[in-house]
Amino acid sequence: MRLFPAFFYTDDAHVTVFGGGEEARRKVRLLAKTTLKITVVIDTEIEPGFAEEFAGRITIAPREMAGQALDRSKFAIIACRSDQNTEQSIIWAREYGIPINVVDQPEACDFTVPSILERGEIVAAVGSGGAAPVLAKRVRTRLEALMPQNMGPLSEIARDFRPRVYEVLEDGKKRRQFWEAALNGAPADLALEGKFEDAKHALETLLQEIASPANQVGSVHIVGAGPGDPELLTLKAFRLIQNADVVFHDRLVSDEIMDLVRRDATRVSVGKAKSNHSVPQDKIHDLMIDAARSGQRVVRLKGGDPFVFGRGGEEVEALRKAGLEASVVPGISSALGCAASAGLPLTHRDHAQTLTFVTGHAKSGEVPDLDWTALAKPAQTVVVFMGVGTAPTISEKLIHAGRANSTPVAVIENGTRPNEIRVFGTLAELPHLITRAGIRGPALLIIGEVSAIPAEALAQLSSEAAA
Repeated sequence: MRLFPAFFYTDDAHVTVFGGGEEARRKVRLLAKTTLKITVVIDTEIEPGFAEEFAGRITIAPREMAGQALDRSKFAIIACRSDQNTEQSIIWAREYGIPINVVDQPEACDFTVPSILERGEIVAAVGSGGAAPVLAKRVRTRLEALMPQNMGPLSEIARDFRPRVYEVLEDGKKRRQFWEAALNGAPADLALEGKFEDAKHALETLLQEIASPANQVGSVHIVGAGPGDPELLTLKAFRLIQNADVVFHDRLVSDEIMDLVRRDATRVSVGKAKSNHSVPQDKIHDLMIDAARSGQRVVRLKGGDPFVFGRGGEEVEALRKAGLEASVVPGISSALGCAASAGLPLTHRDHAQTLTFVTGHAKSGEVPDLDWTALAKPAQTVVVFMGVGTAPTISEKLIHAGRANSTPVAVIENGTRPNEIRVFGTLAELPHLITRAGIRGPALLIIGEVSAIPAEALAQLSSEAAA
């Protein structure tokens, strides 16, 4: 590691910036976000608008006053427009023995200015030592997506509440327990949603619970993991699985997403396959209830969206009957994710003005009793979840109800994942498509004219390549 990251405290500290052009202006724009007292030692002249932009935040000094500025500075940034002024500024800064950053001269720098992400009291910095600044900015952009805007107010609320915690909790272990629960639980969730007063009340409530933990109850979040690609996981889902004490997960949740779960969290597989319910649904309810009542932060992690054929509704009802509230975090439904991955629009002005989601698997394990006549109408897309095993019957019933034999279909297994399988054909061919491709599920059946669009696009590309 060639770089050692450190943060300067800026209260009552001074910094000197050499230069009066755009580069110096950019640096001052960054420094002005701190509490630093900034002196700008100008070249021969300062760029128009520079002084006005930072009126009241900077002191402008001629070059003959550089020594006085450097004598009280914690560090200096050199962004001169002429090589001669740059060299002289380096000499002066060296004489005063303070660290310097020289724009576009990494060999002359004592430190680099990293790509910075700021959320109030929370500051993240990403540096590359000048090797790849654009890559550092890319990493910062990724971090921005993981740090909600309200992280800043949350940090300020925590800062202001700290004396209260010391007043109530004398034991250091209990204080750590409090902050772990507060910043990973309901108070943090409320603040991140912009409910700052509610967050403060939740902090006080939690503080009393930690001080007298007899009736402490944990939280339950029912979270959609999406179709499998970890980049399709929502930011809220990512935050919750990073904070969970225990995660009850389905078999449809991909390994890549499970790798994002906090390392020290307890992971309990409660997955189901056709005719093989390793953990009965009632038992899953009991496991979540017991974990929450023991004070743990519980995440029920489900493939796709919890409320789209995910039995999320049953789980919410069971938790409420037990006197527990559960929040639900939607996920990208496998229907949406798999179709998008295949370039298959589920609706289209020329082909499908109606979109219907149905299950191909009834509670009894047989084909569900659906309105086959309605599903057989043209100009609509029917997406069948859990329909691999019942595909022959589904095909037969739709054709018998009036849907054309030649209606395009698509079958997508493990959509959005590296092992995804896509096959295209017609409604009459549906059972054979599944058999020939060796598809066993989980898979979606997409029935309707839109299913021909990816195949037509591929055919056109092949034709153009041959030409």
